[in-house]
Order: sequence, then C-alpha cells, then structure tokens
Amino acid sequence: MYEPIRTKSVHSTPAASDFPHRSRDEELDIQLAGHLAALLAVTDELRGPAAGPELDTAAERLSAEVARLRGGRAPVRAVPGAAADPAPLHRRAHTLASRALVVAASRADTAAAILAAERMDAHTAALAAPRELSAAR
Repeated sequence: MYEPIRTKSVHSTPAASDFPHRSRDEELDIQLAGHLAALLAVTDELRGPAAGPELDTAAERLSAEVARLRGGRAPVRAVPGAAADPAPLHRRAHTLASRALVVAASRADTAAAILAAERMDAHTAALAAPRELSAAR
C-alpha cells in the first residue's frame, strides 16, 4: 500500500537531542511569572492615583509570588504613576489577573490562583465603584 521510509529523519540528529528543552511545568512557571510581573507593574502604576494600603499590600504579595516563581530573583518595580483616570489601568489589571488565574489553575498553584482571584475581585470592585456613585445622582 505504501513505501516505508528508508532514510533517517533529519529531526533525530544528535545535535537536536542536545538542545535543552523545558518541561511543561517550567514553561507554565515562566508564563505565570510574566503575567504576575505585568500585573505588579500595573498595580505599581495604580498606586500613584489611588494610593492606599490595600494596593501596597497587593504589590508586595505580587512581588513575593514573582520572586518565588523566578527562583528568588526579585521583579523590577515600576514607579507609581500619575494617571488622570485609573479605570483603564483597573481594566488592564483585571485582564492580567484573569490570565494569571488561568495559568495558575492549569499549573495547580493554589497560592498564585488565590492571589490572582483576589486581584480580579479588587479591580472589579474598583471599576464598579464610580458607576455606583454616578448612578446615585
């Protein structure tokens, strides 16, 4: 019915087997650390216009999680920004937290999943607060 392949595959050379590969868990760690680091950067930006102890605590917890995932290397921190409207930053932070939650769940990292879910809730509440005030007028 068909002719069997008689030559060796070019993909199974000794040089190809020497290439370092990362495991799925290592890839998920890298991806999760990236999402949490991006969330930390947005949180740091939010600390300028919406400074408060809750955001400071969240930033410290995010920093600790990123450091844990990166083998102890502390993440680079952003300078608190002076954005006029924090709503776009809250939307971006919510999106980043949801991405981190998906990766943390697939990786079965309970601590990171809880932190991401808490940040999603906090940013949802921050986005809903101005609407409630404007609806009361």
